[in-house]
Amino acid sequence: MYPHPPRRRLFGLCLVILLGLAVCSSPIRHYASFPETLRMFQGQVKQLNYAMPVHAQGSVNPQVAGINGRTDALFPIDLSRPLSIHPKRSGTTELKLRLFGKIPFKTVKLQVVPDLKVIPGGQTIGVKVKAAGIMIVGHHLVKTGTDTKTSPGENARLKLGDLIVEIDGQPLNDVSKVAAIAEASGRSGRPLQLLVQRGKERFRTQLKPAYDQEDKAWRLGLYIRDSAAGVGTLTFYAPDHGVYGALGHVITDMDTQTPIVVGSGEILHSNVTSISKSQNGEPGEKRAQFIGGRTIGNVERNTPFGIFGRMSGMPSHSYRSEAVPVAFAEEVEEGPAEIWTVVGGQKVEKFAIRIVHVSKQSSPATKGMVIKITDPKLLERTGGIVQGMSGSPILQKGKLVGAVTHVFVNDPTSGYGCYIEWMLQDAGIMLTPEQTMSKAV
Repeated sequence: MYPHPPRRRLFGLCLVILLGLAVCSSPIRHYASFPETLRMFQGQVKQLNYAMPVHAQGSVNPQVAGINGRTDALFPIDLSRPLSIHPKRSGTTELKLRLFGKIPFKTVKLQVVPDLKVIPGGQTIGVKVKAAGIMIVGHHLVKTGTDTKTSPGENARLKLGDLIVEIDGQPLNDVSKVAAIAEASGRSGRPLQLLVQRGKERFRTQLKPAYDQEDKAWRLGLYIRDSAAGVGTLTFYAPDHGVYGALGHVITDMDTQTPIVVGSGEILHSNVTSISKSQNGEPGEKRAQFIGGRTIGNVERNTPFGIFGRMSGMPSHSYRSEAVPVAFAEEVEEGPAEIWTVVGGQKVEKFAIRIVHVSKQSSPATKGMVIKITDPKLLERTGGIVQGMSGSPILQKGKLVGAVTHVFVNDPTSGYGCYIEWMLQDAGIMLTPEQTMSKAV
């Protein structure tokens, strides 16, 4: 006899309910939350609490990490109690859990990287960068006759954002020398041989200057620039490495919006003189002046996550001089946090914010979290996030977790932040996951 159809439907409904209850049960949810990979800093103990009524046998390479204070490779584990992992040395190993010592239960890859602590910044800095060549920011027509005009730059296939790296085989990043070079080339009738960088590609082309009948001079038909300057915020200083990171985003040319390829540069002390408050639809800005002659570091790289270089020491007007731990991207949580920044003079202050959204990022991306200013004092003084605040360090639970990068134009109380992990990688002081894997033990 087959079950009566209503009984069959009732049985199916009960089965669905039981499966739903099982999936929603605490042990199942905790099992599902077990990470596939767990990254840790050497010497920083990691506590995990999965509250699962399970006794298992664990195995791990004891040279890389210890579990619950054990130093042997095989040990019993009671998962109903907190699990304490003690990273010992950089490298990679696996924590293998088996029920009754035989049945595979869970395997977690442990990646241990060298311990790293940095001093959070918050100081407003002046930034001056010299490009690694001559930046093309526009074209213009040269009047070569009564009714004739031409642009030698366009004829040479040059575009806005291109970087002239060499002229006639000689490196050049000084616009003041270009006029004499164009004059000599024009008089001799010999075209200039250019090496040009466009994005990541390089190519060669020829440019023949044209004689401007109005200005009585030889012209390239180009608007050019060799440097840029502005104000931003110092994010961190790594005293053990002598390097810093700042801004949290790339420096671009103001006209072409292309990233500036840095040839050299410097950061200087800066003093905030006033604040233009942000309003909906109109972000405000810090107004600051450079303090002449007080260079505090150089600029070596300009990346999507800011500028990086050498610095001999932290500026004296710091909020604190002690180094703090840093957080991996996956450690950042939604909830209360704080930013350090300057809104007047050179004084670094701490302000309350809330991290309202975190993105799961396994590879570098600039918009890692959404933050909202909650501190009444900062809202009163700035209206929220203002230009020049980019790079302000974000701290949560005593760790440096990121930096302010952008403001929401239509809601300046909110904006984006990047994870500090990506800035530390671009600074060259934190290993990427791939580099950590290559050091497996």
